[in-house]
Amino acid sequence: MIIERAIAPFVVYGEDSVLRALEKITANKARIVFCVTEHGHLIGSLTDGDVRRWLAGRADIDLGRPCSEAANTEAVRASAAAAPAEIRPLFAGAVDHVPLLDERGHLVAVAVNRSDAFRVGRHEVGKERPTFVISEIGINHNGSVELAKHLVDLSAEAGADAVKFQLRDMAALYRGGTGSAGEDLGPQYTLDLLSRFNLPAERLFEVFDHARDRGIDVMCTPWDAPSVDALVEYGVPALKIASADLTNHTLLTHAAASGTPLVVSTGMSTEAEIRESVALLRSTGTPYALLHCQSTYPAPFKDVNLSYLTRLAELGDCPVGYSGHERGYHVPIAAVALGATIVEKHFTVDKTMEGNDHKVSLLPHEMREMVARIRELEEALGSTEPRQVSTGEMMNRVNLAKSLVAARDIEAGEVIAREAVDVKSPGRGLQPNALDRLVGRTANRSMAAGEFFYASDLADAVPKGRAYAFRRPWGLPVRYHDVEPLTADCTPDFLEFHFSYKDLEIDPHEALREPLPMGYACHAPDLFAGDFILNLASEDDAHWERSVEELQRVIDITRSMRDLFTQEDDPVVISSVGGFTTDRHVPLDEIPDMYARVAAGLDRVDDSGVRLACQTLPPFPWYMGGQLYCNLFVRPDDTAEFAQRYGRRLCLDVSHSKLAATFLGVPFSRAVDLLAPHTEHLHLVDAVGVDGEGVQVGDGEVDWAVLAEQLDAHAPGVSFIPEIWQGHVNHGEGFWVALERLEQWF
Repeated sequence: MIIERAIAPFVVYGEDSVLRALEKITANKARIVFCVTEHGHLIGSLTDGDVRRWLAGRADIDLGRPCSEAANTEAVRASAAAAPAEIRPLFAGAVDHVPLLDERGHLVAVAVNRSDAFRVGRHEVGKERPTFVISEIGINHNGSVELAKHLVDLSAEAGADAVKFQLRDMAALYRGGTGSAGEDLGPQYTLDLLSRFNLPAERLFEVFDHARDRGIDVMCTPWDAPSVDALVEYGVPALKIASADLTNHTLLTHAAASGTPLVVSTGMSTEAEIRESVALLRSTGTPYALLHCQSTYPAPFKDVNLSYLTRLAELGDCPVGYSGHERGYHVPIAAVALGATIVEKHFTVDKTMEGNDHKVSLLPHEMREMVARIRELEEALGSTEPRQVSTGEMMNRVNLAKSLVAARDIEAGEVIAREAVDVKSPGRGLQPNALDRLVGRTANRSMAAGEFFYASDLADAVPKGRAYAFRRPWGLPVRYHDVEPLTADCTPDFLEFHFSYKDLEIDPHEALREPLPMGYACHAPDLFAGDFILNLASEDDAHWERSVEELQRVIDITRSMRDLFTQEDDPVVISSVGGFTTDRHVPLDEIPDMYARVAAGLDRVDDSGVRLACQTLPPFPWYMGGQLYCNLFVRPDDTAEFAQRYGRRLCLDVSHSKLAATFLGVPFSRAVDLLAPHTEHLHLVDAVGVDGEGVQVGDGEVDWAVLAEQLDAHAPGVSFIPEIWQGHVNHGEGFWVALERLEQWF
């Protein structure tokens, strides 16, 4: 059990709407909120179930009604003064959150039936959360407030989540106050340092204020009860208990009584001592974490014993982390791989400065590297969910794997014999492991020798094109060889030719031969001969020049196709115009110059007779089965600003922009509001996560009903295609499924 005193995510006011309560229930992931009066008195609880029961008893559905009407006024509750032993029995059935009230009935805290996570300032700390990285400044400021502030700045720039200091009341902490006479050599050395380097509370709080202004959380180690009181009164979001005080139950009890989360180091302690302290911490109800630690400076690698992290998690039944005093930063990264959710490392600007901690500290560039590697490792760790094929792997599976193909011509209605099936590359069709399920089935279509079998060949019905009804022009993405089969059963308003660089060598009049009764658009290749990726943001002049030339070639070919289609409007040319990097996203301050270079490249292009649309892009685009980083046309704000400033139009790729919104942590609806007014053309397709692009409509994370309303308002009449990855295979099966689903919204 933990006591959550940061209650804002759990609170709605009685006059707030039921809809607002539902939004908070979703946002806090606790599936419950507590309804209070304007003065903070508890009215009751609200869960999804409470709202459903309230709606069932009403003749009308009005989510704008005050949430006090739907609140469960009989909700379980307890006194804020109750001991944990009194609260725990209240967690029964579906009750995992108990509101805690002061003597006047005000909601002041929430008891939560969990021990695996808690909040420190801006951060959730615990399992399945990003590693909480603490830059331990300690007394490495050497008594200088200015150096302390500088170390805060450098920690923030390095990507640390929090900075940590130490506070001592020397008179309360040491016998004889600050005097060191008569002490052994070790304590005498420490006391001498502290007498010169210790910052009193009022000076340290000046540094804390600076950290708050820099947007980085602050923690502090209190070495005595007066320091605990001073830090709690200041309002630090968490206290760090040093290894030296793990067995100081008096200090632990005093710190826990404040309700402030505790992060406790276990260095210099036996397992029996750890067990005793865990029992004490658990009895207080205060959120806590344990840090594995080897308290020598520097610690030999042979003594670190990272494997004990697993045992510590069992003993503590709480989040665990690692406080490292060894050389380098590779051991903390390994600790994260073993389950550490907190990493603490000392931080300095000069390892040769006076003081024991400097020599085991990281320099700014080392802290930055450690944080970056931890974030990469977190991505790589993934989860224990069933394995899925990534988008990049799927691309490579198409290119490299094998498929079941017809070994000879097969007639519709024929029973498929084993000798009629062969295994060949590439992997566009059914995987070879479907052979036993395929053989013996009745063919539901005629097939030519060499043609792929697909999943629909294992079903009784095959999706086909038909007449569709949309409020806006719709089209199909095609290659030259797709035109005839994809238009056999339907007549789209236009075709969007997705050129490969080899297609640019083909005369369109030779490929199509006669005019088609529809319009057209053209999509420029991303990849050209010689592994060349079109990039108008490139700082390499030769690359930039070639990008201009290749885009011009696409536009010239597009113009040459006018007589092959019955279209009065200028055709749209869609292009991903650049901003790619291979190893990281660039700093935000470099973005404006990159956009300016793109704009200069577009100004070099003669786009008369076409409507050039710059495609919105995902944060992690896939090219030839590998992943890059994209910096432009990703953020909705700067993309819209580019369109406005340079007078350019966009192709809003829904999948790309949804992935970008998820990556950036912004609502997709806001992205659409910004981008849609500048949109010339649409690619409608779903998305999953931050790099799962090309997903079938309705199988991903896009709210299509909301999107349709937004596009009707901000981009009425704008044309679209269903941009489903591999949608063209099996005679357009993926496109027909997408169009069928899109009809209900568009």
